Amino acid sequence: MRFSVFLNARSMSPQEDRGLIQDLTAHATSAAQQGFDAIFLPDHHFNGYMPVASDSFMFASYLAAKLPRMHFGFSVVSVPLHHPIRFVERINILDQLTDGKLLIGVGSGTTPEEMIGFGVDYRDAGAISERNLELAEQLWAKEMEDPAIEFANGPHKGRVLQRIAPAPYTPGHARLMPVAMKEASSRRAAENGWPAFIPAFTPPKIGGTEPFTHVKKWFDIYKGFLMEAGHDDATVASALDWTTHTYQVVHVAETDEQARAELEIILRSYQDAIEREAEFNARAEADSANKKTDRTPNALTDDWIGTWCLYGSPETVIEHLRPYQELGIGNILCGTTTGPLTAQRLALGEQTLRLLSQHVMPALRK
Repeated sequence: MRFSVFLNARSMSPQEDRGLIQDLTAHATSAAQQGFDAIFLPDHHFNGYMPVASDSFMFASYLAAKLPRMHFGFSVVSVPLHHPIRFVERINILDQLTDGKLLIGVGSGTTPEEMIGFGVDYRDAGAISERNLELAEQLWAKEMEDPAIEFANGPHKGRVLQRIAPAPYTPGHARLMPVAMKEASSRRAAENGWPAFIPAFTPPKIGGTEPFTHVKKWFDIYKGFLMEAGHDDATVASALDWTTHTYQVVHVAETDEQARAELEIILRSYQDAIEREAEFNARAEADSANKKTDRTPNALTDDWIGTWCLYGSPETVIEHLRPYQELGIGNILCGTTTGPLTAQRLALGEQTLRLLSQHVMPALRK
C-alpha cells in the first residue's frame, strides 16, 4: 500500500498567500524525506482554497525539480476549465520533467464560481469535459502530416496544424485517473490500464458513516472492467498499485483521544473558512445555469467525518486501513494540511507525517 500527501490548505487573505506557498513547499519536502510516494495537488481558482492551485502544473514542476524521486498527481484537474491544447501541452512538459512519474486525475469540476470565471455554463460542464478528453486523445495521437484538428467546445476553440510539442515521455501519454463513479469513467480507466480514484459516497448524498461499503462497490466495478479489458499482468498490477482512495483530513496522534480533540480543532477552523466563502458561492449560484444539485454536509457532522476523515492513534489507523488494503486499494491519499494553514495546523500536519511514516506505513507496506 502506497501513501501520498494531498496539499489542500487554505489561505485566508492575500497577505497569507506567499507564506502558504513556502510552508507547503517545506511540507512536501518533509513528506519526501519521510518516505511518502507522491504529492497530489488540486485545481482551484479565485478563492483561498490552495491559491497556488490556480496553476498546479506550475507548482508541481517547481516541486519536481526539488524532489526528483517523487511521483506527482492531481486530485483532480477540472477539465472544462482548461483549453484542451494547453491541457495536453502542460501534461507533456510535466511528464518529461518527472520521467513519467505523473498521475493526472480528471473530473468535470464541482464549483460554479470557478465555472463562471472561465465562461463555462455549469450545466454543460460534464459534456465539455467529455469532449475535451476526446480532443486531448486526438491531440496526443496527431502526427505532423495528419490533417488539422479543428474544434469548438464550449468556450474552447482551436485548429492544430502540426503537433503538440513537446512529445510525452510516457508511451501514448501520461496516465489519466478518472473518478470511478460513473460507468463511462470506470471503463475509460480500466480499458486504458489507468488507475482510478475510488470514492467513499454515492451521490446525491456526499457523506455518510459507512464509507467502506461505497469504496467496495466502486472498486469492484472498476476492477471488474479492468480484468475484462485483457491487459497483461504488469498493466493490471500497475493500475491497481496507484488506484487511490482519498481522505480530505488525515490526523494521527499518540492516542485516539488526542487525535479526536485535535481533529475537531482542525475541522472547526476548516468549517469557518467554508462559511466565509459561502457568500461568494451564493453569488455564483444566483442563476439557474449555475445551481448545484448536491450539498456537502457540515464538516463537524458524523457524515462528513465518516466519509472524509481518517484519524486516531497509529494502531487505530492501521486497523481502519486493513480492509482497504485487503480489498486492493493501492494508494491512500492523505490530506495533511486541510483548512487554514496556521502555525498550529502546520505543526499538526507534521505530527501526522511523522507518525504515519514511523508506524502506519511500515505496517501496511509489509
